[in-house]
Amino acid sequence: MEGILYLLQQLKGMVTPFSVFDLIDILIMAFIIYKVIMFIRRTSTGAVAKGILLLLVALLVSGALQLNTVNFLMGRIVEYGALALVILFQPEIRRFLEQMGRTNLGEVFTHAEERNELDSAITQTVEAYTSLSKSKTGALMVFERKNMLEDAIKTGTALDCSVNAELLKNIFWNKAPLHDGAVIVRGGRIVGAGCMLPMSGNVNLSRELGMRHRAGIGASEHTDAVVAIVSEETGSISVAVGGMLKRHLAPETLERLLRNELLPEREDTETAPKFKLANLLRAGKGEKQNGEKDY
Repeated sequence: MEGILYLLQQLKGMVTPFSVFDLIDILIMAFIIYKVIMFIRRTSTGAVAKGILLLLVALLVSGALQLNTVNFLMGRIVEYGALALVILFQPEIRRFLEQMGRTNLGEVFTHAEERNELDSAITQTVEAYTSLSKSKTGALMVFERKNMLEDAIKTGTALDCSVNAELLKNIFWNKAPLHDGAVIVRGGRIVGAGCMLPMSGNVNLSRELGMRHRAGIGASEHTDAVVAIVSEETGSISVAVGGMLKRHLAPETLERLLRNELLPEREDTETAPKFKLANLLRAGKGEKQNGEKDY
């Protein structure tokens, strides 16, 4: 009995009271870990993270097995690798710090402002595409999701402005310097214009599809982006997601598709059907013309 009491006294001395500051400490660490995970998911750093993990495992294993030479080498790689990572990911780190500086504490934990801006961007895009379709002005817009398009942005002109219908019509005007490339939208804001996209490698695409459509499909094959296209020849509106292309969309259909792909949880499931692109491909036979195929 005395042994049990002694053990309880020892445990009592080891356990410290849980305070509000402990809770704040846990929340801050959870937020940092969450941001790191989201950073890895939204960029192409997954392979880098795996490489770092393998190096750490090799360092621990070599130390446990007393492989002195290997352990020394792994230690130097890890030591100087930290500096190399800071240099390698300097643009991403700077952008993250800038976003932290522009947002208040409430916006750090919620994305309400970004969602409102994205909602407005969809409305403005549909308005611009309606006009561009009537005038048969070619357009190509990429709505970025989890996979970031930094390489594509570097090929064009970097911007930072809200999506506006008049601005889009000016960008895609056929005598404007940026009209040939793609506009890239991130979080409801234009981050690049005149950007080059990778062409689709699908050899089964219709020969009627031009370079703008092939680039849009290619971007959707390589990333999870949603790509909206206006044909310069016919004025037809199309959307590409996951390498699949839905053509001849009405402006109302374009808006509903963009909202379901980019803001799925905002859709009222009782009044509106699910409008994911896969469902559109199954149910969109009435919108196809002259037996055209979707890809």
